[in-house]
Amino acid sequence: EVQLVESGGGLVQAGGSARLSCKVSGITFDRYAIGWVRQAPGKEREGVSCLNNRDGQTYYSTAARGRFTTYADSAEQTVYLEMKNLEPADTAVYFCAADTQFFAQPANWGWIPHWGQGIQVTVST
Repeated sequence: EVQLVESGGGLVQAGGSARLSCKVSGITFDRYAIGWVRQAPGKEREGVSCLNNRDGQTYYSTAARGRFTTYADSAEQTVYLEMKNLEPADTAVYFCAADTQFFAQPANWGWIPHWGQGIQVTVST
């Protein structure tokens, strides 16, 4: 059974930092791309980052670039999203997602086969 379990969300003040973790099991970790996807209330899902564990390729959205960093601990089968200088606009439910193909902003998020349950990140002013 494939499982992606997010942790680390919560309430953060604007300008602060947070680190999300995605613990992965049930797949061959090094053969998958793991992405972070967020969804704010009333908005569509938005790809935030993606890390290809095959070759280390990364993707960051325009909003994330320069503030967020994604990296993996292969021994722990965990992918992290380090977020700095958080803004209220970053408030969303953050999901981690896994696919054998590297992804950024697919036309249909349903193409990504494996998802975590999501975790809330709220950035207060």
